Amino acid sequence: MPPRILVVTGPTASGKTAAALELCLHLGGELVSADSMQIYRGMDVGTAKSSPEERRGVPHHMIDLLDPDQPFSVADYATAARSALRDILDRGRVPVVCGGTGQYVSALVEELVFHASPRDEVVRERLQAEADTVGGAAMLERLRCIDPEAAGRLHPNDRRRILRALEVFETTGRTFTEMNLLSHPEVRAFDFRTYVLHPDKEVLYRRCDLRVEQMMEKGLLREVEGLLAKGVSPNAQSMQAIGYKELAAFLDGKGTLSDSIERIQQATRNYAKRQLTWFRGWKDASWIDVDTGEESGIPGRIQSDFTM
Repeated sequence: MPPRILVVTGPTASGKTAAALELCLHLGGELVSADSMQIYRGMDVGTAKSSPEERRGVPHHMIDLLDPDQPFSVADYATAARSALRDILDRGRVPVVCGGTGQYVSALVEELVFHASPRDEVVRERLQAEADTVGGAAMLERLRCIDPEAAGRLHPNDRRRILRALEVFETTGRTFTEMNLLSHPEVRAFDFRTYVLHPDKEVLYRRCDLRVEQMMEKGLLREVEGLLAKGVSPNAQSMQAIGYKELAAFLDGKGTLSDSIERIQQATRNYAKRQLTWFRGWKDASWIDVDTGEESGIPGRIQSDFTM
């Protein structure tokens, strides 16, 4: 039987990190992050990265791997995270995957095998120029004509992934959906048990707004200023994260700080909504309703089900 792996996911501000830490403490576990921005060093406040004190002695993996100006793909994540899982299991510990980046979690849980797709600088530059002219929504509609399934998972603002999907199709003749079908292995190395934390919508949105306020109080603006001062480009992949993008624009003289904070809050709520839409497509996940009065019992409920 393949080893069992626990996965705790959910939308931003759903309490998954706290639940995963409690599970690690009870199960003798180590946390494996599935957050696409926590991999970057120096991006702590805006990614809600746990402090050393908050980690309570639980080893963390897949955080602080790269400088913010370095690119990192889903394939890179899957390779490194699988290595971390094997290392944890080899030491007799329990891996607990925790994070809300849907593509990261999907790549890990589905054990996708990534086929190298050629990159064509000429095609990419042309697509970027077209996107500058017509906008992300028009490029997404173009992708929808080619690959409606992939387009349905993307937002018009997700320019990088839209253009990459179009580039792959132009250079290989295959859509992302076709590539995905080729990527599923016949034999699985792990037995993933996935739990999605699901708060009430109004509670979730209030938490999103509060989280942004707390990040500002903890120094998110100073963090963004520091990254830009170190030479990190506002156009870097890392700086497209919610909070960093909006504050970088504010520091460039675009809008007021209060307007920027409101945009961050709106973007955070929108992201949480998109996350839930993504998670609903998972057939084998167990959903855990989060009642604000009983959250302390969630780790126990997950542990009881996971160890059955």
